[in-house]
Amino acid sequence: MPHEIQEDGRVHGVVFGCQREDGRFLMIRRSRHVPLPRRVCFPGGGINVGETQAAACVREAREELGITVKPVKAVWECEFGKGPIRIFGWAAELEPGSMQPDPLEVEEVLWLNRAEALAHPDGLETNEAFIDALELALRFS
Repeated sequence: MPHEIQEDGRVHGVVFGCQREDGRFLMIRRSRHVPLPRRVCFPGGGINVGETQAAACVREAREELGITVKPVKAVWECEFGKGPIRIFGWAAELEPGSMQPDPLEVEEVLWLNRAEALAHPDGLETNEAFIDALELALRFS
């Protein structure tokens, strides 16, 4: 399903970062059925017109992974692509419960530390900037 064009003429999306006590971040390998197939990144997706960034984080967490997250703070923003696309990154807390990834969206769930995420051969180029923003925000929270 194509993403909705926002008032500014761009497609908006969100990603969220949840970090465990051991410092590992919740990341995913995208399925072969979605844009950027089989790339490793943070979970997220498109923001619907009229939807808040935080609500999109909650909805995407439920749709992609069957989990509940509590968006805590917007920490990052990035623009790229031909559209262009604007992505907003959020620090989030993972609520207790089991994870049930949707295989049409997520091929694999990964818990990676910073070094593993940045060295991953299938990682998105934007992962480093988002991890930097997450770590900075978490340091001062």
